[in-house]
Order: sequence, then structure tokens, then C-alpha cells
Amino acid sequence: MIPYGRQEITQTDIDAVVAVLQSDFLTQGPQVPLFEDAVAAYCGARYAVAVNSATSALHIACMALGLGHGDTLWTTPITFVASANCALYCGAQVDFVDIDPITYNLCPVALERKLLLAEQQGRLPKVVVPVHLCGQPCDMEAIFALSQRFGFSIIEDASHAIGGKYKGEPIGSGRYSDVTVFSFHPVKIITSAEGGMALTNNAQLAQRMDLLRSHGVTRNPDLMTQESDGPWYYQQVDLGYNYRMTELQGALGLSQLNRLDQYVSTRHELAHRYDELLADLPLTTPWQHPDGYSGLHLYVIRLHLDAFKRSHRQIFESLRGHGIGVNLHYIPVHTQPYYKHLGFKEGQFPEAERYYAEAISLPMYATLTALQQDVVVNVLRDLA
Repeated sequence: MIPYGRQEITQTDIDAVVAVLQSDFLTQGPQVPLFEDAVAAYCGARYAVAVNSATSALHIACMALGLGHGDTLWTTPITFVASANCALYCGAQVDFVDIDPITYNLCPVALERKLLLAEQQGRLPKVVVPVHLCGQPCDMEAIFALSQRFGFSIIEDASHAIGGKYKGEPIGSGRYSDVTVFSFHPVKIITSAEGGMALTNNAQLAQRMDLLRSHGVTRNPDLMTQESDGPWYYQQVDLGYNYRMTELQGALGLSQLNRLDQYVSTRHELAHRYDELLADLPLTTPWQHPDGYSGLHLYVIRLHLDAFKRSHRQIFESLRGHGIGVNLHYIPVHTQPYYKHLGFKEGQFPEAERYYAEAISLPMYATLTALQQDVVVNVLRDLA
């Protein structure tokens, strides 16, 4: 089976993890802070807070921004459910903004229209979560301008996008957002096995996310509300969670970070080759906005189904039947049963639903070979 994504674990990675196993610290040691510092420096951000998943990073980012009961978070329907669920964890409500039909990201034009209506109704969002789908950055300059006009905070869900750039700056720099979130899940561009990170340029947000990832417990006298009882003393000053990243994960992530630029460059070479090989088939290959340099976590095609002799499902199952582990990213969140129970209905976000009816994620990872690509393309050609 050719998977849609796959991690690469080198001997250097293994050595880094073994060194931690042989050290004094399996958690709360030096590796996680080193990983945080390295990612922050790479992206040009002031602070980084490592956690056990990007979902946890989204949650503590929402909490740090004060999202809670009576508030609303807006995001795109074409994302993993975590981009919306993080609001529900905080007791807030969720709504969606339809996608741009070319980039598949949250559409800033649709966002402005919805904001104008929400302003009239007194229902503006507190937080907007643009998702850099497949690694391609959203139009963050436009979204940021709207945030200044309408007064909402921005969390960039960059789970797909580490190593990418927007207007020449690394995604994660924080120029157009309050917090940026990365994922280090095994199928992402680099991995820490499981793990995530929240980046910010705001010292108060960083301090609060640091507190929330570890039970709301602190040993910092400056954060305590009463006098210390002694050198053993700690205080719980908030309700936090056990979202810490382990030293094993930190060491693996730090090792992988050294190959990040190489991985993204290779993904671009593979994408360019796909573009050329698929050019004469009845499908749309990914379009890259000139303002962005995608991390290319995913390579998504859209089928021109009227030109194929098979349905979307038949094409998907045929590819799987030939040993090609294609996937579909994503099922529109508003069509999920849980969200239908919250009142969402099919037909509310038509561009997202059209995308879902035509999209397939082809295999894309740094160790994908030309021969494997040829297999993928030849099967598609036979199906056309």
C-alpha cells in the first residue's frame, strides 16, 4: 500500500530519543524547551508552548484568549473537527465561513459578508480560526484587516503548514494573528510522534498557555496568590490540563526540525511532478497563491466527475483497490452528526460541500518515489 502520508524516522532521530531514555528526564527536562526555542526562532516568533497535540494547542489558545460562555468562534467547514471543537471545550458556540473555491481556505470575502451581518445582529465572533489547508496559507492580511475592523482575535490553525511562508515570512511569525498552532502528528511534515505547539508574540498569552498546559499549577512566586509555605510549595491558580509534551517527543521533534526545509522542498518537487503528469486528465490540481509558499502537507485533486465514467466513491475505492492509500480531507464539519444536533444543515456552506463531493488527497510525503507517483497517475489515467 502506498499511504497518503508517511513519516521518516532516521538513525539520528532514534539516537536523539535513545539519549533521552538514558538521561535523567523523560518529562519536564531540557528537550522540550530546546524544541520550543528552535521552532520559535525558525518562525520568528517570540514564544512557543509545546503540548501533546495540536488539539490541545487550539484549546489552550482559546482559553488564553478568554473564549467562553456567550462567545462564538468562527472557522472553516473544511478542516478536521478539532478546529471547531476547541470552542465547544470552552463552552462557546461555533459557526463556519464558506471556503474560497480556488484555494479551499476560509474565504475572506465570505467572512466580510458574514461579519457585516453579524455586526447588525450584535453577534460578532470573539475568535476566528483560519486553517491553512494542505499547507497553503490563508489570505491572512485580509483576515487581519477584518479583525482590526470588527474586533476579533485570530488563531492560525497551521497544523498543515510548518515550513511554509506567507508574503515571504515564515508561517508562525505572528504578524497577522494572536496565536499560531502547529501539529507534529506522524503524517505531518515533521513529527514528534504526537505533539503540537502554540506560537505567539504576546508574553501574557504565552504565560497563560504555559500555565494551562500543566494543570493550572505554578511554582512561580510572581503568579501565586498567597505567601509560599516553603521550597516545596506550588499553587493551583487556574483550572488547567495535563497537556505537556514529553522529553521523548521534544527530542524527536527537535531532530526532525533540522530536515524541515529539505522535506518541504522535496514536497514541492513532487507536487510539480504531479502537476505535469496530471495535466491532461479531467481534474483540477492544487493552485498555489503567489503570496504563499505552501508546506504541502497534502496534495488534493478535484475530479471533473462529468468527464469520468465512475462516481467519486468508485474512483476512490478503485484507487484504494490498487494499493493506493488515498484519503479525503475533509468531511465538512457542519455535516457531522454532532454538529447537525447543534442545528447545522447540509446546504449552508455550498462551496465546502462541492469541494467534498470532488476532492481526493493523493499520496504526498518526502520519501515518496517517482515510481510510486507513476503508479498513482497510471491508475487515475485508467479510470478517466
